[in-house]
Amino acid sequence: MNPALGWGTTTFLLLLAAVVCHGHVERQEQWEEVPQLGESRFGSLWPLPQNVVISPVAFMLRSSSFQIVHSAESSAGPGCSILQSAFRRYFEYMFGYTKNQGGNTKKGQDSEVTELQVWITSADSECDAYPSVTSDESCEFPEPMNFLIFFTCFLFACLLNTNLPHKYIVFTVSFCINKTDVQDFPRFAHRGLLLDSSRHFLPVKVILANLEAMAMNKYNVFHWHIVDDNSFPYESTVFPDLSRKGAYHPYTHIYTPTDVKMVIEFARMRGIRVISEFDTPGHTQSWGKGQMDLLTSCYSGENPTGSFGPVNPILNSTYDFMAKFFKEVSLVFPDTYIHLGGDEVDFTCWKSNPDIQAFMQEHGFDKDFKKLESYYIQKLLDIVGSTKKGYMIWQEVFDNGVKVRPDTVVEVWMGSNYQEELQNVTAAGFSTILSAPWYLDYISYGQDWQRYYKVEPLAFKGTDAQKKLVIGGEACLWGEYVDATNLTPRLWPRASAVAERLWSNQNVTDVGDAYNRLTQHRCRMVARGIPAEPLFVGYCDQEYKGL
Repeated sequence: MNPALGWGTTTFLLLLAAVVCHGHVERQEQWEEVPQLGESRFGSLWPLPQNVVISPVAFMLRSSSFQIVHSAESSAGPGCSILQSAFRRYFEYMFGYTKNQGGNTKKGQDSEVTELQVWITSADSECDAYPSVTSDESCEFPEPMNFLIFFTCFLFACLLNTNLPHKYIVFTVSFCINKTDVQDFPRFAHRGLLLDSSRHFLPVKVILANLEAMAMNKYNVFHWHIVDDNSFPYESTVFPDLSRKGAYHPYTHIYTPTDVKMVIEFARMRGIRVISEFDTPGHTQSWGKGQMDLLTSCYSGENPTGSFGPVNPILNSTYDFMAKFFKEVSLVFPDTYIHLGGDEVDFTCWKSNPDIQAFMQEHGFDKDFKKLESYYIQKLLDIVGSTKKGYMIWQEVFDNGVKVRPDTVVEVWMGSNYQEELQNVTAAGFSTILSAPWYLDYISYGQDWQRYYKVEPLAFKGTDAQKKLVIGGEACLWGEYVDATNLTPRLWPRASAVAERLWSNQNVTDVGDAYNRLTQHRCRMVARGIPAEPLFVGYCDQEYKGL
């Protein structure tokens, strides 16, 4: 689930120039070639809408006269906090933070649009709700030019995040926009990004900045891998010692209840779900520091070694703890799903423990420790099910034959043969999401975004019914070599490639056209303060200014 790749190189200074030049040629041959930069007929649209027609006809927008308002027909109004926040946010995106008082722009060149009406057509606008996997994200920008139509409020950002192409900019507070007809909706309902805040603590400010970038790229799920072996930064009100003793620092490297609420609300305002992951029975070394007797004591012969392995699955106290802990988690995180992990369980410690060996014999497990793992997972799933939450799991839980509920979502992450796993999971009738080809912690020289872009999630043997069970995918950035200093530029715009694959039509595969649009989209992110790394040689009109 979270492999790490690292390497070191020692080179004499005298040889550096020759080695670098030679290596550059070799790497260019190994990875994808750089496409020729040009103009796309779709301008800078990213991700590409399902249907879009761009006209040469242009309309003027002036900050002194333009406003975004609720349509009289809309089911939402000024009391809808999601929309009101979005109105302010996108006005600032379009014109900057200072509203011009008028008088400094040329007039008479183009027809002027002074108002954008937002029309929510559903009887329930969902203004006070949280986004879910069933939220309708479709939108339309029909004639006349001043209407935006949505089914619910969660995708007000849909069209504006698409960034309609500008014809030209007259002044900093006025610009022209092409007449554009758009009908848009996502190809997949689950478009997720996993961030790991255990291996390196990620300050809340960094998480919020990347939620902003996610919204710009139409991601709608933040998969928060919040704890792991290395640290336990989640501050539990029921078991406070988990973070007091398991975090890197009990005050500076934790997420307080206020922090978590802030992240969830910031995400909600952008139509993004927050799915927390608390992975067990493996990846739990930090848990054991704050919860006595939770982990398995490892043995060498007849003597304890003083080290610990996975969660101890044979003690009643383990399940009492899990019931109380996940009851708290289910109340803190409002999404209808919790990710329960279940991957990469090392059986070595279990095998060494005499009490577990006896338990195995009593239950007829013989020496098959996968059965013991399944025993634990099954009891945990029952506990979480009692909280009325659905659950997501890594694929090993399915592979080991654990009995799970029909609404379980299986995340496929292992190896290059993920197509066969997708075939098996969907043949069993389970919904699935794909992350195997989108591990962004694997870095390489050159145009590696193309590799992510060329993935086709449904390229596996199966019926149409099976392929409908693939509800989306996730880009994953594990934290072994990532912290606040390099997370954002490592993510973007590489994660943008995955975003378009999960949003746009299956036939959107032209890498050259994508390069042209993504280059401009990357500059747009930079202009909004997101330090997205460059795709290749070039510049942005508004360069990143630093902190």
